[in-house]
Amino acid sequence: MKALIVDDERLARKELMKLLEEHPFIEIVGEAVNADEADKMIDELNPDLLFLDIQMPGRTGFQLLESLDSVPMVVFTTAYDEFALKAFEVNALDYLLKPITADRLSDAIHKIQEKERSKSGRARDKKLGLEDQVFVKDGDRCWFVGLNNVRLFESDGNYIKVYFDANRPMIHKSLNALDEKLDERAFFRASRKHIVNLSWVEAIEPWFNGGLMVKLKGGDKVEVSRRQAAKFKDMMSL
Repeated sequence: MKALIVDDERLARKELMKLLEEHPFIEIVGEAVNADEADKMIDELNPDLLFLDIQMPGRTGFQLLESLDSVPMVVFTTAYDEFALKAFEVNALDYLLKPITADRLSDAIHKIQEKERSKSGRARDKKLGLEDQVFVKDGDRCWFVGLNNVRLFESDGNYIKVYFDANRPMIHKSLNALDEKLDERAFFRASRKHIVNLSWVEAIEPWFNGGLMVKLKGGDKVEVSRRQAAKFKDMMSL
């Protein structure tokens, strides 16, 4: 598993790397001293896991995660215990207080391995594709809709807006959880807020800051983030 260490303290990074030598399951692919540097390295290295400090010069670790379209697994490493509740609200796997001990790190590694085994099990399950139908309930209204007819999923707080026909019901689910269940050959994570049905894409044009603007059949427009634009072009090209 590829991991990136993000911490502005050089000694803390070195100590963590030394402790991780006992866990060859984890491959350290880079070190970043702040959120901006980590941002670029996440793009380049695509790590599976972040060992992430919270309080750093510039943006905090939380602000870094908020800027990412797709968030790797996260273990926070910090000298402050007051951020623990917020850390688990963003689905961190663990929260290690400095100085990190070998035993606490081993506990965190065990959680990571359990998470990986769980993901492997889900990966063996059939993902939802265009030929599948799903049950959608919003209040007293219900639909049984084919995914080939769903053109767009849009995150709205703790809910997802499902676009099909003239309907836009809201379901209580996270976009990350939905993304894991959908077949990536049919549905594309355009940004932190949107998943699009590729079969509904009608036109693509360049957009600001290296992103793309995608027009769907029916007129909906979705911005593809800079991070996802290159991947999107690859998927939509011969």
